[in-house]
Amino acid sequence: MKNAMKKQIDMTSGPLFKNLLKVALPLAFSGILQLIFNAADLIVVGRFSQTPDESIAAVGSTGSLVGLIINLALGLSVGANVVMAQALGGKNGEKAVRTMHTAILLALFCGVLMGGVLLVGAPTFLTWMDSPTSVIGKSTLYLRIYALGIPANILYNFGAAILRAKGDTTRPMIFLTVAGVVNVGLNILLVLLGFDVAGVAIATAVSHYISAFLLILALCKETDVCRLEGKKLRLHREELIDIIKIGLPSGILSCCFSLSNVIIQTAINGFGDVLTSANSVAGNIEGFVYTSMNAVAMAALTFSGQNFGAKKYERIPKIMGVSCLLVLLVWTVIGGLVLLLRAQIAGLYNANPEIIQYAAARMLTIVPFYALCAFNDVFVSGLRSMNRTVGPMFISLFCTCIFRILWVFTACKIIAEPFMLYLSYPISWTLNLSLAVLYFIVVYKKTLKKAKNG
Repeated sequence: MKNAMKKQIDMTSGPLFKNLLKVALPLAFSGILQLIFNAADLIVVGRFSQTPDESIAAVGSTGSLVGLIINLALGLSVGANVVMAQALGGKNGEKAVRTMHTAILLALFCGVLMGGVLLVGAPTFLTWMDSPTSVIGKSTLYLRIYALGIPANILYNFGAAILRAKGDTTRPMIFLTVAGVVNVGLNILLVLLGFDVAGVAIATAVSHYISAFLLILALCKETDVCRLEGKKLRLHREELIDIIKIGLPSGILSCCFSLSNVIIQTAINGFGDVLTSANSVAGNIEGFVYTSMNAVAMAALTFSGQNFGAKKYERIPKIMGVSCLLVLLVWTVIGGLVLLLRAQIAGLYNANPEIIQYAAARMLTIVPFYALCAFNDVFVSGLRSMNRTVGPMFISLFCTCIFRILWVFTACKIIAEPFMLYLSYPISWTLNLSLAVLYFIVVYKKTLKKAKNG
């Protein structure tokens, strides 16, 4: 089985900066392409819908809710990535095969379950979020159609996590490119034909199935331990437990992040349609900054996982340092461009000057501090690679999620302005990063001590 492993990027030796960049760049492009799915939805309805302000609010205000529903499953894909990376780093081909087939079957179960929950519960969830009555009908329609594509979305992310574990981030990027082109073309066609938010939802769901189909096809054609064979699909107990142990805390944490964002979105909805639309636009644009930096953290997760599996613990802090440097470079370039052109970029989404003004104001408050968020992601990746997921979960749960919720119900009640809502982000990132770095140092020292004692 070991001889079946294809040549891949050497993550356990060699230059870190160059190899991390090789893995992170396609990851960044892949993440950006996924964001383009939603950006295309917003831009097309904002420009071509007969009711642009209502439609953009209907589509944009659903993002945090979608994240809340599917992030538990996507967190499990992080577990699949770590377990697979550790197996590859430790040259354990049999475990890698079992991990891959367990992960794909788990993805199918999670996708159907999460899609069903959103399909049935969409109107109830939107009511709980205090969505504006003028858009709740459109939001429900958009979410229910979008839900049909969730199984494919989750399947793609699990499959991409498997390929990412061996350093292959280029093919998932190519598959997303193909799907993205189809998505944009269908968006424009269906909206011009009068389908409005239903059209962009259909286009997004179709694009998810295209990317998932191409990725699964690639796995079926693999010649190494990442080859997908239908007869081997089963939930292997040991690997399933490993995936859940690492991925479940990550998924719970992601859900808590989304829950805090849902509460912030609910508070923003109270300011009316214009601010709801502006927040949607700004959040989507900021996503490009975050996703570009988070790609480095995802690469760090794979590199650290392989080195942990290979027992090359001394490389893990080096991976953290190089990753933070890469994050800083990405934030300087992408974040700088967004800050410089914030109003012009917002204008691509909607021509309403009020929406542009509010969107630009949010970006000016949040984007300068985004690097703190990505630094935290890097250190959390290092901790996850060393099988420490519960600690980071509780740190982020209290420093970010609970803090933001308390902020909404205290500071934002005293000063009822959007600026106060946005301020919760940089403050929570600072608290989270401080504790994550301290915890990483403690865990790393314990790992070295345990290795010395045998």
